[in-house]
Amino acid sequence: MSREILINVEEKEKRIAIVENNKLADFFIEHPEDRTIVGNIYKGRIQDVVPSVGAAFVDIGQEKNGFLYLNDVTDFRFDENELEEFSSENQKKNSQMLELKKDQEVLVQVTKEPFSGKGARLTTHVSLPGRYLVLMPFDRHFGISRKIEEPEERKRIREILRSFNLGQDYGIIVRTAAWGKDRKSLTRDLHFLLNLWDRIKKVSVKYKSPYLLYEDYDLVLRTVRDYFTEDIDRLIVDSKIEYKRIYKFVSAFLRQLVRKIVFHRDPASLFDKHGVEKEVENIYRNKIYLRCGGHIVIEQTEGLIVVDVNSGSFSQKKSKQEDAAFKVNSESAEEVARQLRLRDLSGIIVIDFIDMQQEGHRRELLKILKMALTQDKAKTDVVGISRLGLVEMTRERVHRSIESISYKDCPYCRGKGKVKSEVAMAGYVFRHLRNNLNNFKARKVDVTLHPNVANKIMVDNRNSIRDLERKFRKRINIVAQPGLHIEDIRIS
Repeated sequence: MSREILINVEEKEKRIAIVENNKLADFFIEHPEDRTIVGNIYKGRIQDVVPSVGAAFVDIGQEKNGFLYLNDVTDFRFDENELEEFSSENQKKNSQMLELKKDQEVLVQVTKEPFSGKGARLTTHVSLPGRYLVLMPFDRHFGISRKIEEPEERKRIREILRSFNLGQDYGIIVRTAAWGKDRKSLTRDLHFLLNLWDRIKKVSVKYKSPYLLYEDYDLVLRTVRDYFTEDIDRLIVDSKIEYKRIYKFVSAFLRQLVRKIVFHRDPASLFDKHGVEKEVENIYRNKIYLRCGGHIVIEQTEGLIVVDVNSGSFSQKKSKQEDAAFKVNSESAEEVARQLRLRDLSGIIVIDFIDMQQEGHRRELLKILKMALTQDKAKTDVVGISRLGLVEMTRERVHRSIESISYKDCPYCRGKGKVKSEVAMAGYVFRHLRNNLNNFKARKVDVTLHPNVANKIMVDNRNSIRDLERKFRKRINIVAQPGLHIEDIRIS
């Protein structure tokens, strides 16, 4: 399987596409003003403690106070002369009983971006991701990525972890990228993270809250750190500045991959040349067509994602209804998992598959969906499938969706996605006139409307206008104004 990372850099936008076998597998975008704060570490100050919801609100210097659950608190005390860490074996039990007070300073990390008017989700269980390891200063356990499946490899990595002799001071998670790496590579990564944590601690006692202690890498370097592995054939970037940054970063941490970095010199667009620009545009469409002839429709609300699976042209084929439904559903399940990942959709997700009667088909469909979701770095949980073909699932929300980064509510339809028809507006105009004409003392009234609405009234509703004129003894003048919103009505 061929895999490439394409990095397109414009003045106010960075886009990254991960392509597998010439098909878009992952997509990321970042604007300077929308740079994520997930992963950042702050010295914050408690603004309020609300026992009824089991949470505290923390000032971290953002527009909205961060949200910290009380049962997600570990003890980290600030002192002007000394930094003290709580590291007893009963840390977890004691941390749950730790009382937070207003104006108390805490060290927190952002785990979820601000969303829908709410502040960022915070934790005191800090984690520092490296290339191969994740250092957890306040958690005393070791873990190995589940994607490292071979027992011998897991055993080898455990032996390396034991040789670090960290005792009860730190916890470590081994990332999938550590598969096959030697002791020297893991040790170097660990030393880098330990030095980074030491710098964070020293800075934390020097500055008053709120203060940004550590800012995670930007999109480009995060992608290089997390996705640029030996199974990537090439990393292609079209910016000379970013090419030099990436080359320097990789030379320091991933020297063996330097040869795979390529600077795109072609005047043709990087995404166009590699055939992914159209796929990127499809991310913003609500209808996705399938190879089998069916299609899926994705609709978003603030707290719910609804996916509707349709047989489309496939239903016209001479196949058994059950087998046809299973084929469309199977392809849809894989595409739904891919679209959730590409669009970074999260929260509660309901998928309306085509009804199937056979229990075996329903079980197999769930298996296909869950297997497709294993490619997703975000946590997912599939509840099951109902007799109506509805699948309920959740996907972890960390960042804003791709659509919310690139789009805003339409100022014309005001975010509804629809506007009233000319017929509906004509009816509204007459109701509005009947209710308000008595409020005008003038004998002549100008009614200014969108040209389409004005034309509809003058052509199809002229008699209704005359009836109103006789009833209210006023002259009604319909005025068409180009540029006026189709749902607006102005009476003067």
